[in-house]
Amino acid sequence: MNANQSKLVNLFFVIVIIMTSSCIQKQNKNSLETIQKIQTESRRLNLFFDKNFDEYVDRHPQYQSYLGIKKDYDKWDDMSPDAEEFELEIAKKSLQWLKDSVNIKFLDSQTLVSYELYKKKLENQIHDYKYRLYNYPLNQMNGKQSSIPAFLINMHKITSIKEAEDYIARLNGIYPLFKQLFENIREREKSGIIPPTFILDHVLNDAENVITGFPFLGKDTCALYLDFYNKVKKLETSKLEKNMLSQSAEQALENSVKPAYEKLILIANNLKNNYDEKDGVWRWKNGSLFYENALKRTTTTNMSSEEIHLLGLSEVKRIHKEMILIKNKVGFEGDLKEFFIEMKENDIYYYPQTNTGKKNYIKDAERIIEEFKLRLNDIFITKPKAKMVVKAVEGFREKSAGKAFYQRPAPDGSRSGTYYANTYKMRMMPKYQMEALAYHEGIPGHHMQISIAQELEGLPKFRKYSGYTAYTEGWGLYSEYLPKELGFYSDPYSDFGRLAMELWRSCRLVVDTGIHAKKWTREESIEYYLNNTPNDKLDCIKMVERHIVYPSQATAYKIGMNKIIALRENAKYKLGSKFDIRYFHELILSQGSVPLSVLEKVISNMIELELK
Repeated sequence: MNANQSKLVNLFFVIVIIMTSSCIQKQNKNSLETIQKIQTESRRLNLFFDKNFDEYVDRHPQYQSYLGIKKDYDKWDDMSPDAEEFELEIAKKSLQWLKDSVNIKFLDSQTLVSYELYKKKLENQIHDYKYRLYNYPLNQMNGKQSSIPAFLINMHKITSIKEAEDYIARLNGIYPLFKQLFENIREREKSGIIPPTFILDHVLNDAENVITGFPFLGKDTCALYLDFYNKVKKLETSKLEKNMLSQSAEQALENSVKPAYEKLILIANNLKNNYDEKDGVWRWKNGSLFYENALKRTTTTNMSSEEIHLLGLSEVKRIHKEMILIKNKVGFEGDLKEFFIEMKENDIYYYPQTNTGKKNYIKDAERIIEEFKLRLNDIFITKPKAKMVVKAVEGFREKSAGKAFYQRPAPDGSRSGTYYANTYKMRMMPKYQMEALAYHEGIPGHHMQISIAQELEGLPKFRKYSGYTAYTEGWGLYSEYLPKELGFYSDPYSDFGRLAMELWRSCRLVVDTGIHAKKWTREESIEYYLNNTPNDKLDCIKMVERHIVYPSQATAYKIGMNKIIALRENAKYKLGSKFDIRYFHELILSQGSVPLSVLEKVISNMIELELK
């Protein structure tokens, strides 16, 4: 190589180095610009989510109270048809904005999930508007006749004179609120959507209880006045001021609450004369289409009513076999149905129907939860900060309410999470089921799941506070099963109770689809529960009546649980020794409530990363 060639080669390498350096700088610059775009677009979209959420909360004073916000503490939600139409228009505008204004190429992974969830939520809301009348505003589960007083008693705190005056304003606002309720009832009546007679009987019982006792007729004191009086009594103000506030509450009860409930009672009695004594939603116009759509929303799957029905039958058969093993283990010589009768009728399996018996149930439920708390570190990374209490369902609604339910805590810590146990009839609350029930509603169930979700950082508010029933109730039922792996349910009868609870949820798949897709009657449905479970007859009746009021809702539990267990077993199989139950639970609980398909993607991504 001569001198000139050497110079050319050197010059070539210099040019290559300069070009390479320039490309690297350009790539780095492009990478930096891309990262900045992702950060900017993700931040912009999350601000949109939170702005929409905050505006929704501003339009709903009752939701404000649930969240511990006291901005419109003297008001009720607007539940008029105009308000529903307004929400629809907001959904349409929001969906259009998402489609026109968001570049999904520049969203981080978590914000992309939020985008897909919110977009689907809006699409469902718009699609389902045509079914907005397909429900009963008067019902035994959460009808206004009981949910309004329950809201004031449990949600409206009084720590100042202003908050006492707000309570009185809400009492005065019950009649205008019920006028909207009556309009909603009439609108549904025109479409042939009328509650069954037995539901209206529950509503009438609740309504009459609310306006019985001082300052109305009847013995004792009505629940609303007693609640107000006890809360005001704790205020640091003069006796004169307290008396004036109590007198104002009396007037509000007489002038607003009483006429509202009297009108409601009149309307409910009139509706009883118009009901055709059929139960399933198939009897409504396009009722079958509505039900299949409801199943998709509830389960977040594409399972048909027939597939769900068959799954239920299969699970009932499997659980019966496991129950027979326990029956044999404890030395019972009869068949499974006879064992069910033994569990139903023998007093040793129940607390007495006395005040002491009811108090002992609550006390023992608290003990069960406290004992499980000691094992949380073995299977969980994140634990909830919010506290939890166990309470009996209030007397004015205990006859119609379900056997147990959970109420979320206020995000600011001003209200604890609450596991409500219904002690109205202790034969519905057997000792052998109470362990599973406490795990489901309390810890590690709904309290952990819901409290952790609203304490998450980095997620938009709609993901912290909204929910998908299959995820929520699937976790609740999974939480009944989980303690067995830690050595709980050591008593075979308690383990039978765990299976009885799972059996109950499996029967729900059969009966819900039976009523709404196969035209089962109320009586046929009750008979199925009586023949296949150890539960009290009243328990079976209440469950069937719940199916009728909440089409599809009860299918979520077993389908959600099965999915969580399937995801866990698949992860254990593929990861082997790398599988960590604590990390698995962390992933399940760190997303907020999501559809089962999203949960599956989360676990699949975790498996892929672990195997790399």
